[in-house]
Amino acid sequence: MPSVHLHYWAGARAAAGTVSEVVEAGSVRQALELAGTGRDARFARVVAACSLLVDGLAARDAELDAPLDRPVRVEVLPPFAGGSGPPRV
Repeated sequence: MPSVHLHYWAGARAAAGTVSEVVEAGSVRQALELAGTGRDARFARVVAACSLLVDGLAARDAELDAPLDRPVRVEVLPPFAGGSGPPRV
C-alpha cells in the first residue's frame, strides 16, 4: 500500500498531537481513519471540518475513496476564523 504523508495545521495539529505522520493506506479516507485510531473523538470532529489538499490540490469528499497507486501528501487544514461574514455598514 502507498504511503500517505499527513500534515496537520493549526487546530488539526492540536487535535492530532503531532505535526505530521505517515500511514500506509489504500485511499486518503482510509489513511484518515487509521490516523484516528487510538485518538479521542475530538480528532474525528476536527478532521471532518477540515479542508484537504492532496498533493497541493483541493480534494472533494467523493475523491477521498479513490484508490491510491503512489505515495501522496495530504495537508489537513481546519477552517480559519475571520473575514467570512458579510461586510458591516
